[in-house]
Amino acid sequence: MVDWVPKTRLGHMVLNEEVKTMSEALATKLPLREAEIVDVLLPDLQDEVINLKMVQRMTDSGRRVRFAVTCIVGNGDGFIGVGRAKGKEVGPTIKKAIDNAKLNIIEIKRGCGSWECGCGTVHTLPFEVVGRSGSVTVTLRPAPRGIGLAVGDVAKSLLTLAGVHDSWGFVTGNTKTKVNYCEATFDALRQTVKMRVTEEQADRLNIATGPVGLAAPEENSGFEGEGE
Repeated sequence: MVDWVPKTRLGHMVLNEEVKTMSEALATKLPLREAEIVDVLLPDLQDEVINLKMVQRMTDSGRRVRFAVTCIVGNGDGFIGVGRAKGKEVGPTIKKAIDNAKLNIIEIKRGCGSWECGCGTVHTLPFEVVGRSGSVTVTLRPAPRGIGLAVGDVAKSLLTLAGVHDSWGFVTGNTKTKVNYCEATFDALRQTVKMRVTEEQADRLNIATGPVGLAAPEENSGFEGEGE
């Protein structure tokens, strides 16, 4: 990252170490327009390709082929982002989608919101959230510790990279449209950011925003399918 020359105010603040964490960067409310900022503040970021499809279009000069890619990024501890891109070549398009996902990164709330649990650790969602995209509606509910991710494969990828270890998932709509399923799940996680909680609720449900430094438990494969 030595060759990075910031072009935005937030970029200069990160390079000058005025902002040292991703939480501080998002708290500034300054627009995140450089993917290098995320690379510096979250060096352990992971990425995954959710959907890659070839799009063909007839033009006067013949058939034009482009690729549409949807990627997600996350550090497994409170940060998650989704990005999409289109291009003529697969490799550069995937990289562009990953960069777009970094620019859309959010810091989610987690806690112990299941009435069946009460363990007090940050392992699931603090409350029920609903996300929508197209025809797909995703409902995520807190689950007791040890349940694992009882959601579909797309939602499981997002929740895993976001650092949610236990959750019930219910979905309606055309889930074969992976892009909408992904966007709906991301919208549901975004609701944890928008939801305001009182100090009493935060203490009772052990609600934490952003990283808490907990290692992910072993994956529970007993609940694979999408909820009805």
